[in-house]
Amino acid sequence: MSITLFTNCAELATPLGGGLHRGALQGLLHLLPEASFAVQDGRLIWIGALRDWNGDHDRVVDLGGRAVIPAFVDSHTHAVWGGHRLDDFEARSQGKTYEEILAAGGGIYQTVRQTAVASEETLAALAKPRLAALLRSGAATIEVKSGYGLTTEAEMRLLRVIARLQDETPAALFPTLLIHVPPEEGREAYVQEVVEHLIPTVVREGLAHFVDVFIEREAFTVEEARRILEAAKAHGLGLKVHADQFHALGGVELAVELGALSVDHLEASGEAQIEALARGRTVATLLPGVSLHLGVPPAPGRRLVDANVPVAVATDLNPGSSPLFSMQMAAALAVRLNGLTPAEALTAATVNAAAALGLRDRGRLEEACRADFLVLASADWRDALYTLGAPDVIAQVWIGGELVEM
Repeated sequence: MSITLFTNCAELATPLGGGLHRGALQGLLHLLPEASFAVQDGRLIWIGALRDWNGDHDRVVDLGGRAVIPAFVDSHTHAVWGGHRLDDFEARSQGKTYEEILAAGGGIYQTVRQTAVASEETLAALAKPRLAALLRSGAATIEVKSGYGLTTEAEMRLLRVIARLQDETPAALFPTLLIHVPPEEGREAYVQEVVEHLIPTVVREGLAHFVDVFIEREAFTVEEARRILEAAKAHGLGLKVHADQFHALGGVELAVELGALSVDHLEASGEAQIEALARGRTVATLLPGVSLHLGVPPAPGRRLVDANVPVAVATDLNPGSSPLFSMQMAAALAVRLNGLTPAEALTAATVNAAAALGLRDRGRLEEACRADFLVLASADWRDALYTLGAPDVIAQVWIGGELVEM
């Protein structure tokens, strides 16, 4: 098996240790100046000073005196959709709220209609450049949700598109069955259909790793979500929850009670929700693109970290509330909007985001981990959290020790 030796890294910055990084550990990075590392079979086998390398190797890659950080993990996206939401964007600029747009037939229902008339080939073709943009921004692992179907067959169709996309990108895709909003008619029948038919079918066909439910006044109640999530758990799927985007309705507490991997949004979370998260092992995922795009108060990232809650950050790429195509920008916004330090934001975008997907082999640069890493354009790792709007802050993306051609 060939070994590649990477040399001339000005600084390697990484969280250490898998699992949840919370409290002081969230802001603790291992900084190794003038680092070198070796990769075999897609995994790191050694990290240290070049003078200490005594092994054989088949090739050497000079990193040009630049900084290296773990590749990002984008743990929350809705990258497969048809149509656009430009009308919503214009309406919001004129003072309409998300809820008002939804009530008028816009919002997600517009995307559901536009997605329904697009073929699987069209949906895949539309999603491919979105995933490429996320990859270019440093995301080597990307969660992708369904949720724009609202019927069993429509959701299955979206999950099939996601499976198809895995063959067209070097990024690792993790599909999620999202139970997003009830259909405009037949709410109870839909919940029953999800529990009794959709989830078992998805499991049987191996089309999703997780089930996610949106708990909100215009979406599902806590009790409806409980039924869906308990069915998913009984079928061996991981649990994720959209909660507290506009109102704190008990979704956070439900996520913690059921042992969900993550609960995402949290813009409306208060002390009770923070205390519940601090008692559990559910990752709190910040989505700063939503606050930027909708103009809503950001999730309380600083208070969450200070309360010993493990915090992740993701793009929430979607056409309605977060048309954010850069994981690097999401991490940078978490510093500005959510109050994280650069080190905490890097942890949130890497090892904690991996934990939000139940993954322990990525999001950090240690022996036996996947060799997914980013070479920055500069010699200082903090540029990845400082820079806004310059895609070339990420000079190179490496996945499994192989350079991704952009």
